[in-house]
Amino acid sequence: MLFNSYIFIFGFLPLTIVAYRVFWSVGGRKAAFSWLVAASLFFYAWWNPPYVALVLASILFNYFGGILLRLTRSKSGKPSFALLSIWVAVNLLLLGYYKYANFFVDTINYAANMHLNIGHVFLPLAISFFTFTQISYLVDTYHGAPSEYDLLDYCLFVVFFPHLIAGPIVRHHEILPQIWKSDGYLDITRLPAALTLFAFGLFSKTVLADSIAPYSTTYFDSVYQGLMPNFFSAWIGTLAFTCQIYFDFAGYSTMALGLAYIFDIKMPFNFDSPYKSRSIVEFWRRWHMSLSRFLRDYLYIPLGGNRRGKMRRYINLMITMLLGGLWHGAGWTFVICGGLHGLYLCVNHAWTTLTRGRAWANAWPMRGFYYFITFLAVCAAWVVFKAQNLMVMRRTLEAMVGLHGISFPIFFERFSVLGRLGVRFENIAISESAVLWIAALLAIAFFMPNVQQVMRNAQPSFEPVKRPSRIAWQPSPGWALVAGTALVCAVIAMSSGVSEFIYFQF
Repeated sequence: MLFNSYIFIFGFLPLTIVAYRVFWSVGGRKAAFSWLVAASLFFYAWWNPPYVALVLASILFNYFGGILLRLTRSKSGKPSFALLSIWVAVNLLLLGYYKYANFFVDTINYAANMHLNIGHVFLPLAISFFTFTQISYLVDTYHGAPSEYDLLDYCLFVVFFPHLIAGPIVRHHEILPQIWKSDGYLDITRLPAALTLFAFGLFSKTVLADSIAPYSTTYFDSVYQGLMPNFFSAWIGTLAFTCQIYFDFAGYSTMALGLAYIFDIKMPFNFDSPYKSRSIVEFWRRWHMSLSRFLRDYLYIPLGGNRRGKMRRYINLMITMLLGGLWHGAGWTFVICGGLHGLYLCVNHAWTTLTRGRAWANAWPMRGFYYFITFLAVCAAWVVFKAQNLMVMRRTLEAMVGLHGISFPIFFERFSVLGRLGVRFENIAISESAVLWIAALLAIAFFMPNVQQVMRNAQPSFEPVKRPSRIAWQPSPGWALVAGTALVCAVIAMSSGVSEFIYFQF
């Protein structure tokens, strides 16, 4: 079930909220949380009911693994690394089979001219998210983090519907203590802020992201079908996707924050205006923040981080980002995208080391250059991420640097300075409205405060808001009108069709 669907907004969500309050009134905390677990499983089952059994099996397996890790610690004074290794390996093997079996078989068949066939392995929804969530639980339990929670609380931690499908990847010490301490009471005074968050997130998805999506889809599909792009069409297609994925992921992250807040559970921030970054290091601190933390804490640091010299640091960065790229999807474009970001990070750290203590490196002209070059690097990486195959990736990147010719659409002839510079104009099938819409969306991404900054007074996350804005939400008729207008516009936009989130099936 999708957040941006009529059945969710007008059926599942209000029924879940009302029934949750009723169950709490009748049976207290246990009854309310049992209902929330059942509702979350139904939310998951809406997509493909048989895979609920896989989720439940994973939960029972890992909950039992946590118990065994605690028992070995209490008996011997130290946890069993072998036990942890077995449990993590089983999780990764399960994830690897469902997510990468077809990819590896196809790669072997292509490289060795073989004809292996294992049939089509269907990817279960959200398997990456609930697997990583539980791996972090096992590793934290191994390191001695408090983890003595009952099965009901643990189930809610894993399957809680706001984060189940596309994150954030939650850590048990962030969520489970909140569940354990909660009395299950639904405080209606939280609803204005929570529903405002949901309305803003839905608007970001259905009005902003989905309205620009056709431009990027049309471009990449046409190149996939054999069209040779030119400079301008490649940039329009790329910038359209750059805007689409930004507002798509921002929308989901905001809705997840608001939905969890309804039930008095505060999620970590997962999105913090990443296009305002001055470096790739900063970008990864702002984009899919929970994934960045997971990769840092459970892969980069265990590999040695930056503790074993510069060369080892760069190797660890490349390994981490290559695996991070592969996490996003089973395809060589995702591997290349991860490697590209790994290279970016290595260059970023090398530049920081080289210019440390030099005043010119932090002067305002250089700061402007950092914003510009970071955004260009991110755009290039989005091409690799979006491209259906290596041919689409190569042709688009070549066109973006002018190797297929530079020409502008006819409507740019009004700018006479371009003609004096020798720019060619062609009747390119790109509308002026597409250019204006992309410019408007980029202006929002670059200059407007994000939702978590605006909603800082409500404190919907357990993390403090960085860089608070002057615009601040408060429970008032004016803000109710703004949120209501956003919700109505978002719901009307859904009438043209409901689209999946980009991170829907990772």
